[in-house]
Amino acid sequence: MKKNIFLILFLVTSTLIIAQTAENSELYKTIISKDSLLFNVGFNTCDISQFEKLLNDDFEFFHDKDSISYKKQFLYNLKNGLCASPDTYQSRRQLVKGSTKIYPLYKNDEIYGAIQIGEHNFYETTSGQQEKFASSANFTHVWLLNDRNWQLNRSLSYNHKSKLTKSLINLDNNQELETWLKEKKIPILGLGLINQGKLQEIKVIGVLNKNETAPYNTIFNVASLTKPVTALVTLKLVSLGKWDLDEPICKYWTDPDIKKNSNTKLLTTRHILSHQTGFPNWREGELKFEFQPGTKYQYSGEGFEYLRKALEKKFKKSLNQLATELIFEPLKMVDTKYYWDEKTDENRVALGFDNKGNSYETHKRKTENGADDLLTTIADYGTFLISVMNGNGLSEKVFKEMQSNQVPTKNGKHFGLGFEKYDFKDGNFALSHGGADNGVQTIVFIFPKTKQGIIIFTNVDDGYKVYEKLLTHYLGEYGKEIIEIETGKKTASR
Repeated sequence: MKKNIFLILFLVTSTLIIAQTAENSELYKTIISKDSLLFNVGFNTCDISQFEKLLNDDFEFFHDKDSISYKKQFLYNLKNGLCASPDTYQSRRQLVKGSTKIYPLYKNDEIYGAIQIGEHNFYETTSGQQEKFASSANFTHVWLLNDRNWQLNRSLSYNHKSKLTKSLINLDNNQELETWLKEKKIPILGLGLINQGKLQEIKVIGVLNKNETAPYNTIFNVASLTKPVTALVTLKLVSLGKWDLDEPICKYWTDPDIKKNSNTKLLTTRHILSHQTGFPNWREGELKFEFQPGTKYQYSGEGFEYLRKALEKKFKKSLNQLATELIFEPLKMVDTKYYWDEKTDENRVALGFDNKGNSYETHKRKTENGADDLLTTIADYGTFLISVMNGNGLSEKVFKEMQSNQVPTKNGKHFGLGFEKYDFKDGNFALSHGGADNGVQTIVFIFPKTKQGIIIFTNVDDGYKVYEKLLTHYLGEYGKEIIEIETGKKTASR
């Protein structure tokens, strides 16, 4: 018994490490069809024969309220419980649309089973009365392929709730998502979902300044999401042997404000990319070191501007030119630039808003800033993140350095080179960065091991208020753990 429980717990906690199968795959369609036979035909009409066919002889059912039962006991309980008096009582199960995820199980490169996770609601009708909601629950099913026949081997039903709540809003449904965003007063949401190393879905929901529907290629100012692009320009140059992570920056550039400060000779690119420069985020008047470089973490946009000036001085090219050659053109990021020019399509640019619905005056930067104000789209930035996740254009050593813990930040996190790193309980990790400015709230997470990711762009001061639900909905347990890391509080189950 202990062995079986351990197996189930292992399967549940491992589901997000296995690559999720696409909804148009044969495996997904097969498991959904078996689910339909089991519940839509079997459970909802009390056709017990469907359970007899589809339950494996070794079937085990784990219920968070009613303990454990096996096939014989389970069928007996079904016949003599929910299905005992179909004329006076009926129960109906409904799968929550968009909640199902299916993960293949392999042995010697052949599929022998699948894990299905999702949410379902139960409704009941008593003595001819109108049907009413009874409960909702999460479930995990382990399906096994036996002699070309799929059968349910293990079933877990847990997190039962006795009433519907707003947490059951289906964010995969664009209409429900749009309604939710209007309630949250989010003018435009740009959402990108990466699965199996591909930009699986792009959603841009909201309206532009003339009440026109925001197009899928809406251009956003992404604030500090500029920094990862600058970091990757630099790391590609390091991989090409044209730049050194640990060479003093003063060889190429020294700000006049700190020319006489001895710390200037200590400052390196590694310090800048991991935010250990000793600079404030932005200077107020004269630039100053607040501590010796390399001794602790302090987030700094000034550091990235310092790096920009050094790169431009050495290579005699603007940062945008370097990024175009190394990133934008190879990845066909046609809508991404560090500044506004005559090619910027202003009709597609998302205006920024404060939390009272007032629009900010659009800041049209005319020169590069290494830390701020990049213009891009969900498609372009998603393409960039996939390239980062795969280490494209980076040497093996540099790719490893980028993902390594360079300096502790807060709440158990670390900064690598260009990204903050979240280390999860199961050994997986995510690289992340956010951006915040007037009328801008953006954040991204990528999982190099499991090839997952999420991109969230909003154009309002308090756009961060949608992060928790989006992260927990689309990243599952990892999303919950991210929120727990950030808040120090356990998240409620969905």
